[in-house]
Amino acid sequence: QVQLVESGGGLVQAGGSLSLSCAASGSIFRVNVMGWYRQVPGKQRELVATITRGSTTNYADSVKGRFTISRDNAKNMVYLQMNSVKAEDTAVYYCNADIATVGAYGYLEVWGQGTLVTVSS
Repeated sequence: QVQLVESGGGLVQAGGSLSLSCAASGSIFRVNVMGWYRQVPGKQRELVATITRGSTTNYADSVKGRFTISRDNAKNMVYLQMNSVKAEDTAVYYCNADIATVGAYGYLEVWGQGTLVTVSS
């Protein structure tokens, strides 16, 4: 069994910065793509950013130039540095990863429990 645990959410003023972290744990053989998604009540979950094992990144247009995703393959962790945050960045942020577990074939898509980010204007 594997799990993702996020940390770092909280309250931040508009224009400020916040950093999120996510750790994968369990019987992990390999972690492939990792990413961050966010969801506002009443709306669909949306992509924020993804990063491949080789550190190729992809960002939603709404966060390009403000957010930076990074990862540490040795620690099975992914990070999201959020700068110049806006009120519209307020959401529950979810960590996501494709994980191959020890002794199993293929990759599982795993989600974290979510961490709330609130941007005050």
